[in-house]
Amino acid sequence: MKAMVRSMMVAGLAVLPQVTVAQDARPIALEEAVRLARRNAPAAVQARNALRTNAAAVRSRYAAFLPNLSFGAGVSRQDGSRFVPDFNQVVSTDQPWRGSHRFNSNLEIFDGGRRYFELQSARANVDAAEATEVSQSFNVALQVKQQYYGVLAAREQRAAAQKQLEQAEQQLRASTARVQAGAATRSDSLRTSIQVGNARLAILQAENSLATANAALSRLVGTTYIVTAAADDTAETGTISLSDVELLEIAEQGPAVKQAQAQVAAARQSSRAAKTPYLPTVSAGLGWSFAAADSGFRFLGDQRNRNISTSLSINFPLFNNLNREQQVVAAAVAEDNAEVQLRDARLNARQLMIQQLGAFRTAEARVQIQLASVAAGEEDLRVQQERYALGASTLLDVLNSQTTLDQARRDLIQARLDARTAKAQIEALIGRDLQ
Repeated sequence: MKAMVRSMMVAGLAVLPQVTVAQDARPIALEEAVRLARRNAPAAVQARNALRTNAAAVRSRYAAFLPNLSFGAGVSRQDGSRFVPDFNQVVSTDQPWRGSHRFNSNLEIFDGGRRYFELQSARANVDAAEATEVSQSFNVALQVKQQYYGVLAAREQRAAAQKQLEQAEQQLRASTARVQAGAATRSDSLRTSIQVGNARLAILQAENSLATANAALSRLVGTTYIVTAAADDTAETGTISLSDVELLEIAEQGPAVKQAQAQVAAARQSSRAAKTPYLPTVSAGLGWSFAAADSGFRFLGDQRNRNISTSLSINFPLFNNLNREQQVVAAAVAEDNAEVQLRDARLNARQLMIQQLGAFRTAEARVQIQLASVAAGEEDLRVQQERYALGASTLLDVLNSQTTLDQARRDLIQARLDARTAKAQIEALIGRDLQ
């Protein structure tokens, strides 16, 4: 009978999957991971490029106040003949090479303020792009922190699973000894062998979670090699020194709100620019050209044969098929939409701050409760094991105590992860790091 029990135990453990070897990954500090992600993440790169594009648009709007200038040059030659009826003969019309060049410049003197309003709109777009860049920067940091904390949580899960395995193996040895001594039934050893298998499975799942979190973190930081959280980095949940009222005030001036404010300013200037076609425009022009006076391949012409032209024009569209009216309405609608988005951005920032503050405070309390639960569970398991060794309790009592302890450890890991994540989301919301 003893041989049968031993063989069943071995067979039960043999079907369990083996623990995978830990993946070789380079450790990286959280600050370094955030820095690399802000440099390499596609969203961050796109935000910086958008800022460059809007900055170039501002330079273009400034240049619109300057006259444009163009230069042209060319050479021509004509070959042919024509028939002259009066003389009844064919006359050659061949002409030698002749060169010319010209300069032209135009300046819009008055445009009803259109260029000025377009300049102000472009500058507001730069402000919006800057706010977007800050927002994307902290969103990237949030994603990195979430994955980084996921790596730490997976390590904690692996450590908890290893403790679970050690306790299960200890209980297996104790139950096997009792079965061999005839003080326990065969079901005790079978149940403890299952507990060992479950602990091995928990380690395997933790290893898989750690490998997945490492791969996700590596993608975010943009490295060709696998990275992982530094071994000495515990990323404690920490505290938030600012009061709830201060955080709410800061959130209502966060990156998302500043972006909406800049978009309102840009829409307002665009609305003003849309009304400028109701005013006349005044333009001035200057032309200066030279043509070759003599035959020859003279690319730049001859200054003795020059032409200077100046112009001053005014244009006042009386009716353009209601295109101006349509543009004014479209610009006004865009401004109204931007103002609505600004109001919603403020309300959304307040809502998210209240939500994340509540999540952080709750997670903090859960961490303290689960720490006490783990301590109580460890003590209860120790007592139950001693009682079982003395025959004062059943194996079922020990297993129940072990299950309660394992669940308390998992709840503690999840509470820590929730607190860290909530704090990172608050930092992304206000656009600054919290100590």
